[in-house]
Amino acid sequence: MKDLREHETVAVVGLGYVGLPLAVEFGKQRDVIGFDIDTTRVAELSAGQDRTREVPEGDLDAACGLRFSSDPKALEDASIYVVTVPTPIDAHNRPDLSPLIKASETVGAVLMPGDIVIYESTVYPGATEEVCVPILEAMSGLSFNADFFVGYSPERINPGDQVHRLPSIVKVTSGSTPDAAEKVDALYAQIITAGTHRAESIRVAEAAKVIENTQRDLNISLVNELAIIFNRLGIDTGAVLEAAGTKWNFLPFRPGLVGGHCIGVDPYYLTHKAEEVGYNPQVILSGRRINDGMGAYVAGQMIKAMMKKGINVAKSRLLILGLAFKEDCPDLRNTRVVDILEELLEYGVKVDIHDPLVDPEGARSEYGIELVPDPPAHAYDGVIFAVPHRVFLDRPVGWIGRYGKNLSVTYDVKSALDRQLADLRL
Repeated sequence: MKDLREHETVAVVGLGYVGLPLAVEFGKQRDVIGFDIDTTRVAELSAGQDRTREVPEGDLDAACGLRFSSDPKALEDASIYVVTVPTPIDAHNRPDLSPLIKASETVGAVLMPGDIVIYESTVYPGATEEVCVPILEAMSGLSFNADFFVGYSPERINPGDQVHRLPSIVKVTSGSTPDAAEKVDALYAQIITAGTHRAESIRVAEAAKVIENTQRDLNISLVNELAIIFNRLGIDTGAVLEAAGTKWNFLPFRPGLVGGHCIGVDPYYLTHKAEEVGYNPQVILSGRRINDGMGAYVAGQMIKAMMKKGINVAKSRLLILGLAFKEDCPDLRNTRVVDILEELLEYGVKVDIHDPLVDPEGARSEYGIELVPDPPAHAYDGVIFAVPHRVFLDRPVGWIGRYGKNLSVTYDVKSALDRQLADLRL
């Protein structure tokens, strides 16, 4: 295959939290086509606006070679394609590869001899060559590893993290042939200052990605289970973890809700493949069950605390602070805050939700939730501080007390507040 050349145009397919930072970094060095089927997203980016807040101000202007389009014909100018579409799960926790399939069809329709397609979407080991490659062949009429080549380089973007940015995170790379692997690695080496790690195969790179978040998921499920146990024992979990953390090799995981497009999703891709080859993954699924149940647990604890204070639950009004899946990020994908909401509604509780980082239209269209822009003071029987955005924590000391009535309950899910400011902590 051809060696990597500076004049080759790169097309980034999918301009979300992963694709846009990648397109911007490549756009600082070469011609890049940023493609997305969302015409509104393309129009916003063309106007210099990034609703995900992942690209620092000025970086869109600095990417001189980057142009945006929602027209598939624009992709014809590229010879390197990087697919960064999401890979969600369905209602039954099964992998939903439809965005990946559609993206492969779009790229396959414009694929030319000598082109290379690189996938960054998180998948189970084997998906790139078993699912995507046949689509590329069928749509293009070309032969894999003869006419076109494929690579896989798992994304490692951490939404909302202003320290660990794309260039400063080591990039795992791989290719379908030794030459393809070398070209993929050289391409990323141009924008990744932290360096690259060339995996021995695409399947190894796919597996490496899916276990990164599976490992985190299991560690969080352990501390979540410990929090449940310590709560029954009347022991403060945060104090226990603080004491245990004085040992040099103790891992600093904290209990909480596990949502988002990675940690709460990726393990199901691995368990799906494991079950497909006849193995029942007990430990991974056990951790998933614990983490998926934490929203209901928080709601249950809140209701119990209110009843102990003599608050009439059926006539109560609660406020949830934060709807995004994690702090300092507007991303709503797979947020587990909705689990708390749904459980509270089962008790007949009236619930308001306030999150200044989240797009109100996104909350409305995705979950049918009408965000409250300015919650009234001293109007709530209970306040659940679910997502500790910095915009909340930077408020004056005791700020959270303005929302509750004289008789109310405050639940600090992530233990972000001083202990005396909350009745409950996970």
